[in-house]
Formats: sequence, C-alpha cells, structure tokens
Amino acid sequence: MARLFITPREIDFINDTAKELVKDVIGQTIYYFQISEIKTNVHDVYEEAPEKIFETPIAIDALVKYEPQAIKTNKFGSEEYYGIEAYIQKRDLIEKGIKILEGDFFSYGTVFFEVVTAPDSQDIFGEIEYKSFITVKGRQARAGQFVSKIFGPTSEEYTDNDAVQETFVQQRGFENNRLGETADKRNLREKGVLEEPISGPSEVSTRGSSGKTGSSFYDEK
Repeated sequence: MARLFITPREIDFINDTAKELVKDVIGQTIYYFQISEIKTNVHDVYEEAPEKIFETPIAIDALVKYEPQAIKTNKFGSEEYYGIEAYIQKRDLIEKGIKILEGDFFSYGTVFFEVVTAPDSQDIFGEIEYKSFITVKGRQARAGQFVSKIFGPTSEEYTDNDAVQETFVQQRGFENNRLGETADKRNLREKGVLEEPISGPSEVSTRGSSGKTGSSFYDEK
C-alpha cells in the first residue's frame, strides 16, 4: 500500500482501533516482571546473576492465546507444562516506556512464564517505522525459578476475592477510570482530530443491580 494513501492519520486510526479492541472490548491482562539492571548484582567476569531482582509488576493489556497444556512423564510422575502467546499493541508499549525483553517474566492466571521471544509481528501496510503488535511467546517457569504474588483473576475454583473478575471497566483514552490511573492514550484525540467521547468509560459487572448473579450488561435484576 502506497504512503500516498496511508498517512500518519491512518496509522493513528489503526493504532487507536487496536487499542479499543484490546482495552475496551477483550479485557485480558498479563502482569510483566522486568529484571532491574540497577538492583540486580551481576558477576563481573561471567556477566550472570544467579539471583535476579525484579521491578514492580506492570499490568499490560494484551490479546492472549493460551496453548493447551502438554503432559510430560518422568521418573517422578507426570507434569503439566503450559505455553502462551500474548499479542501486545506496539505503540501502547512505546507510550508507556515499556520494553519487553527475553529472560523477563510475566504471569497470566496462576502460571508464571519466562519470555522466550518477543519479536515485532509485522509492520503496518509496509511502512517499516510503524509496527502493529509484538508477539510475546512465554514458556512456563520451572518450579522455584520465579516466585511472586499471584495477581487475579485466576480461576473460579478458588475462593480468593480476586479469583473471578466481577467488574470490567473500559479505558477509552482517559487518564483515569474508576479503578485508577490508566496511562491510556488515543492519538487522534490528542491531535484534535476527534473529540472526547460524550460518555466516560463504560463498566460491566457480572452481578445485576440487586447484587444477585446476573449481568449489568443486560440490566438483569
């Protein structure tokens, strides 16, 4: 596609649409643990760090492809291994100053994963300077390799307060929503091409207005 037809305005539109899909419709989140280069003690000769120190986890909106678990049998019995792919909007990472690196860790549900690869998926209409998503491929961390607090949602089989997400709040390019700071940006609005939406971020609850099992999306009582 020629640059004559795909201008920066079209690039902004494509990125804003991708953000809207991931953040305001799908609502999947991974928690990313980045290794701290300052706090981690690296060996002077081997340039390795047996004990790594991680920064505060960052919630990142993503489209997650959860691969079926593989069952492996050894002399101790059978073990389950999980693999995962997370598609993350490239410009959202740039705006938040986040760089996904191999060797870092992230969690999804109750499982921790090590980042194996994190390449750019593709450029946008052949314009090399603009990327759409990056594909983060994760391999389940070995037991004891990485230990951290588990962030929900996890599974309905647990009784923790955040095991099941009961409320989903959109971001829609607002700096804050009811849950706090979003750090979300929509480029067409920032450049004055589009006005802010009349209504704020919408909210969907899995319980109706009476507090019984239902859904606020259908206005169930």
